[in-house]
Amino acid sequence: MRMPLRDAAALAAAVLAPFLVALALVPARTGLTETNLALLLVVVVVAVAALGNRWAGALAALSAAFWYDFFLAAPYYSLRIHGRADVETAILLLLVGLIVSQLAARGRLLGAVALRDARHLERLHTTNRLAETSRSPDDLARVICSHLVELLGLADCRFEYGTLLGRPPRLRPDGTVQVDGWIWDLERQGWPEGPVELRAVAGGHYQGRFLLTPMPGAPAPSLEARLVAVDLAGRAAAALAATAAPCPPDRARQPVSSG
Repeated sequence: MRMPLRDAAALAAAVLAPFLVALALVPARTGLTETNLALLLVVVVVAVAALGNRWAGALAALSAAFWYDFFLAAPYYSLRIHGRADVETAILLLLVGLIVSQLAARGRLLGAVALRDARHLERLHTTNRLAETSRSPDDLARVICSHLVELLGLADCRFEYGTLLGRPPRLRPDGTVQVDGWIWDLERQGWPEGPVELRAVAGGHYQGRFLLTPMPGAPAPSLEARLVAVDLAGRAAAALAATAAPCPPDRARQPVSSG
């Protein structure tokens, strides 16, 4: 798999940024204390970790310690350090850089989780508002299909009214996937082959199903995303139940696609 551009840029910055900053500090190394010089390099480590991931932050910490030793600790332009204070500063620079890089990466992860949760809530809110105002079940099904494609990383999605043909793999209300009576190991094996069924049921009455076509080779979505998908299907079923009587399983209507 190709490395994301942001992570690749962060790794490049992890190598180059401490070198460039340490080189720029050479004229000021006699006017600043070793502690202040090290703190400036810690700032670089934090910036790299915030841009990329913990691995980029760790590499930046190693790079910062190396170039501090080479450019800013006597004897200069050598990896030898004579003063005990300089040795302690270099070691602390490495340790603090590693710790701070982990914290920065953790903060980035928490920010991504918060953004993902906000998007989930936005999808549910949009669906609820449309279910209350739309008079066309087809429009609602089409919007939910679009949400499911984005949410689960699908190649396609379509909605079938009141049909239960065949026995495709099924996304269950608890977020697991059932294949021929067995629970599929979605996290380890990815999506099963072929379309996956997500039933739209409200009040115990079957209204139809979404047929999900996974993207070939795509990783399985998170359990949280799958549970949101189940909630969307339930909202569709509730809206259909409010506008019409439950569809019998043998009733056929034109399927609604995300496109």
